[in-house]
Amino acid sequence: MKLKFLLPLLFLSLFCKAQTRYIDDLFQPKKAIEKVYATKDGEQLKLYVYEPKNDSAGNRPVIIFMHGGGFGVGSPHNPAEVKFAKECAKKGYVAVQIGYRLTRKGKGFGCDYSAEGKRETFKKAAEDYLDAVKYMIQHQEEFNIDPNQIIAGGSSAGAEAVLHAVYQQNLLFEDASAYENIKFSGLFSLAGAMLDVRYLNKENATPAVFFHGTADNLVPYATAPHHYCDKNAPGYLILDGSKTIAERLKQLETSYLLYTFKEAKHEISSIPFDYLDQVFPYFKEVFLEKKHIQSEVTIE
Repeated sequence: MKLKFLLPLLFLSLFCKAQTRYIDDLFQPKKAIEKVYATKDGEQLKLYVYEPKNDSAGNRPVIIFMHGGGFGVGSPHNPAEVKFAKECAKKGYVAVQIGYRLTRKGKGFGCDYSAEGKRETFKKAAEDYLDAVKYMIQHQEEFNIDPNQIIAGGSSAGAEAVLHAVYQQNLLFEDASAYENIKFSGLFSLAGAMLDVRYLNKENATPAVFFHGTADNLVPYATAPHHYCDKNAPGYLILDGSKTIAERLKQLETSYLLYTFKEAKHEISSIPFDYLDQVFPYFKEVFLEKKHIQSEVTIE
């Protein structure tokens, strides 16, 4: 594959560093700790916390990740999600994989499902995500985390939920005051999209890393109908994808890193293990140290 890099020299210099916390593997991960963060509709919603073993540091950054699956399938125990959490813990992060209400289980989330139903699905998933984050903040001393260094992450449906939780609260919730104290330092979105990029503004602009394929036939890369539904279909709903969101962040002078995979489809929602050696340095420099870097990578 041919790579086109538009990365500042500052970012490139990161790859020369060795044995650096948050970039290199310095720890072994502890066994995951299971916690119930909420009970909704008679269902216990659980999260799983992965910590670095023998780590004496306090105020550690935390990566809170939501799996994909069309809001109907998937699990925080998916092998890829568990592997990613362990990779984060090895580098000194506290990593959290969360379960949430699979409101479309056995029902589908395509063109036959109403646009209004899709909006409500996004809202419930974003609410679950924010409640999990709120739980971790309330238990920050137990897990030695810094509530000012929370990195939101998600894949596919999980990315859609996370994007709405970070950028679309004022659109989804009549009253978002329950989450007003949650501040995100960064966002990691794998093939996600959201309802309306205009609700991304100076107040909620958060640095982000995006992975997306230009030929994604489920979640639009730029701005297009969800699942590319026909205009007359019940599920016709315009969404703003990674490219559109990145352009908005650029306008707002907010850091972003966009990986564009030419002609790739929704398989880019998988956790990009082959690129984590590039992603983790960006997390450190931008999400944790607040450096300003706007970059794009095209894989052809």
